Amino acid sequence: MAKTPGLDLDDMLLALNPFIDGQSEGSKERSALELAQAALLYIRDRGQEADFAAYYARFSDTAFTVEVSHEFATREAADQWLSSGVARDSERVKIAGKGFMVVEAQGRRLFMVAPLPEELKADPK
Repeated sequence: MAKTPGLDLDDMLLALNPFIDGQSEGSKERSALELAQAALLYIRDRGQEADFAAYYARFSDTAFTVEVSHEFATREAADQWLSSGVARDSERVKIAGKGFMVVEAQGRRLFMVAPLPEELKADPK
């Protein structure tokens, strides 16, 4: 397996173990973590680490802009708008200063945490 600076899939695979072990058998959380681990194995076993590293670099690049379609002061106001049926899949919104994306899953629309560039650049203090 080719090594990519700053990306060691073996370390990442092992790092997930305590989180998986800390979840109940059959829980959604455990299933999601096991899926993440399988996805990393898939990348590693197919020799796609360099491709994934390039994708991840683009994915985590904060030198981009995002069009925010709506800003809401509260989650309640955002939920009301979401339930109105006008929200579109992949639409980006800001709720109480934080970025979210509208996603359609299992026939309904939900908010997924999707930090905005300014959040990613923020000092984590």
